[in-house]
Amino acid sequence: MRAISKHLALMLIVLLPTASMEAQDGELGFDDRPLEEAIILPDWFRLSFLELHDDLTEATNDGKRGLIIYFGQKKCAYCKAHLERNWGRPDILAYTQKHFDVVAINVQGDRLVTDLEGAVRTEKQFSVHMKTQFTPSFLFIDRDGKVALRLAGYHPPYEFQAALEFVADEHYREEPFRDYLARAESIQGLAGDALNEHEIFARPPFALDRSRFAADAPLAVFFERRQCHACDVLHAEQLANRDIVQALRTMSPVQLDMQSDVPVIVPDGTRHTARSWSEELELFYAPTLMFFDRNGREIIRVDSVVGFFRLRNVLQFVQTGGYREQPNYQLWREQNVRTEARSRAPAKAAPGGPRP
Repeated sequence: MRAISKHLALMLIVLLPTASMEAQDGELGFDDRPLEEAIILPDWFRLSFLELHDDLTEATNDGKRGLIIYFGQKKCAYCKAHLERNWGRPDILAYTQKHFDVVAINVQGDRLVTDLEGAVRTEKQFSVHMKTQFTPSFLFIDRDGKVALRLAGYHPPYEFQAALEFVADEHYREEPFRDYLARAESIQGLAGDALNEHEIFARPPFALDRSRFAADAPLAVFFERRQCHACDVLHAEQLANRDIVQALRTMSPVQLDMQSDVPVIVPDGTRHTARSWSEELELFYAPTLMFFDRNGREIIRVDSVVGFFRLRNVLQFVQTGGYREQPNYQLWREQNVRTEARSRAPAKAAPGGPRP
C-alpha cells in the first residue's frame, strides 16, 4: 500500500473533522447567500488570455505539475470561503503556487476560451460544456493535458490540500481520489457510533429500483458516514429547518452509510451494498446528496459543503422539475434570478399616467 506524504499526514492530524473539533465549525459554516459586493480575485492568479494550451505549456515550462482551472462567480459566497479558508492559508497557497498555475473562468462571463482541443467558446459556454454545476469548481489538468481530478463546490482545507497533493504527486495515475483520501483519513480512525437519525428517511430494506416502473416522486439519497462532523452540521442546521424538511417530504429521502454493507437495490435495478454503490459512484465526500428522477436517472449531486441557501435551491431545482428544461443548475439559477428580479420590479406607468 503506497504511503501518503508526511505533509498530508500532518495536515490531516491537525485538520480532520471530528465531532469534538470546534475549529471545523468555522471551516464548514458561513452565510451562503449571494454576496453584496463582488469578489476580487487574487493577483497571483495567472494573467491569461484563456488559451488553455498556451497556459499549460507555459506552466510546464516553468516546472509546474499542471493547471488548476477555477470556475467561479463574482458574488459567490462559496468562492469567497474557498479563497479565504484554503488559498488564504499560507501553506496551501505556497503549495499551490509551487506546483500549479491557476486560470480563472467566470461561469457567467463572455470572454472567449480556447480549450485544450482548440474549440472556442465563451466562458459561460465552456463552463456548461465542462458540466460545472456549482461554484467554485476546479479542474486539475496534468502536464499531458488530461483531467486528473474534478472538485465541485467548497471543500474544507484538509480535503483541498489532499486534492493538491493527489495531483501534484501523481497518485491519480494509480488510484481514485476516494481511496487516497480514505487511506489518509484512516490515520484518525474515524469509525464507530451511529449515523444521525431523522424521521424523514425511509427504513430498510432499500429497494430503490426505478428501472421498470416510474416512481411517484424524485429520489434523494444522503450518503453519510459515522463520526462525520460535516454530517453532524447538516443534521443540526439544514435538516432542522422546516422549509428544507417540507421540500424533502415531496421526494423519497433515503440515508445510507457509505461505509456499510447494507444491501441496496439501486435505481437501475442492480444489487449493491451501500459501500459498493458509493465506490461505483466514486463518492469521497460525506455527506454527499444525490438526486434521481422518477425513472432513476441522476439529476444532480452535491458532494461538497452545502449551506441552507444552496440546498434550498437544489431542492427547488429537483422539486419543480426545473432540470427537465435546463439540466445545468447554474443556468437554471441564472434564469430564476432574472425572473425573480423582473417580478420584484415596479410596473411601468402606462402612457398618459396611471390607470385605475
